[in-house]
Amino acid sequence: MATLSEYSSPPWPNPDPNRELLAPQDELDSQTHSLSEPQSCGSLSSIMPPNPNPNPNPFSNYNTSISSQPQSTSQPPPISLLHVSFNQDSGCFAAGTDHGFRIYNCDPFREIFRRDFDGSGNSGGGIGAVEMLFRCNVLALVGGGPDPQYPPNKVMIWDDHQSRCIGELSFRSEVRSVKLRRDRIIVVLEQKIFVYNFADLKLLHQIETIANPKGLCAVSHGAGSLVLVCPGLQKGQVRVEHYASKRTKFIMAHDSRTACFALTQDGQLLATASTKGTLVRIFNTADGTLLQEVRRGADRAEVYSLAFSSTAQWLAVSSDKGTVHVFSLKINPGSPVIDRSQSTNDPNLAVTSPASSLSFFKGVLPKYFSSEWSVAQFHLIEGSQYIVAFGHQKNTVVILGLDGSFYRCQFDPVNGGEMTQLEYHNFLKPEAAF
Repeated sequence: MATLSEYSSPPWPNPDPNRELLAPQDELDSQTHSLSEPQSCGSLSSIMPPNPNPNPNPFSNYNTSISSQPQSTSQPPPISLLHVSFNQDSGCFAAGTDHGFRIYNCDPFREIFRRDFDGSGNSGGGIGAVEMLFRCNVLALVGGGPDPQYPPNKVMIWDDHQSRCIGELSFRSEVRSVKLRRDRIIVVLEQKIFVYNFADLKLLHQIETIANPKGLCAVSHGAGSLVLVCPGLQKGQVRVEHYASKRTKFIMAHDSRTACFALTQDGQLLATASTKGTLVRIFNTADGTLLQEVRRGADRAEVYSLAFSSTAQWLAVSSDKGTVHVFSLKINPGSPVIDRSQSTNDPNLAVTSPASSLSFFKGVLPKYFSSEWSVAQFHLIEGSQYIVAFGHQKNTVVILGLDGSFYRCQFDPVNGGEMTQLEYHNFLKPEAAF
């Protein structure tokens, strides 16, 4: 059951209702749908940049005088990091802490603003999930930690222009994750996913899944139609929703449970890893075809994140082994496997992922010996959890750790090997913000 709370004010942003997906059975778990509206927000376009590549100061539309941390001579309390996530174009990232949340720019690295809640009353300020909407002032927040700012079964829509919540969605169980698009809000519970229209917060679709404690869900962020990927109802099964064609595709991705997956911006390619964590598979979402398989390693590992480059030429993988791998993709979403090394003279595309020198025994020795391995690697402190994305500079990778670490690295697309570290910051320390 989802309940939308009321806030008295002018109309909700985004006047486009876009209701064509609504089916009567989709509202079974919905109790009420009254609008939770902001004050003086206008249309959704007024709170967003005119294009996906905003000006060099990406948060110039924020009221930084309100959002910034006030100066204090007293020693700040220690900060515990609860959550970290990239925005939709990986140009920024958000951090949820036990005191509030912070927003950072990746390149150049700097803290843009923070919101530290005072913890008055029964609210301690803990934010367990922060989802940005590209670079605009609207975010989705979920309370978390030992002393949450909001109940963990609610999604709070925060408008930083007004420095307050402009709406909330309430559920019967804890919210595991939230995804935002310019036209949709997707809320992930442990065994159910709700899709809402951003224009009027009307429930459009609900999906039942296998137990999903990590809140696994991926959505396309391009200007085209929504493609949504989530766990299916069976172990190792992935469900792909194509909302434009109103088609649902089920892919048996792995024998064991799915641990992580990622979509390209246009939703045409899907990368998946299982709880075993040794192989990563890339599928065409339209027909479920397996296009490529790469090997992260030989030992079982927990894969924390997968990320495609903007051109779908590279795939990055982070795991609990303390290593980030970059793989070369020899595919495109509209055709079978393509070996780029034989189809182009561009040295940046000519790299081939190393395979075992024993590959001539293929069919005799185990598959391990003919596996396709990563082109480049970067070694981190083992034991911490890291997520990864591709930077906006060519051949760069950005790595975020739940220990507060920020790395920006560069890989050699021709020779591969160990990546070069370009910069490092601990973004939880005050001196890291500049």
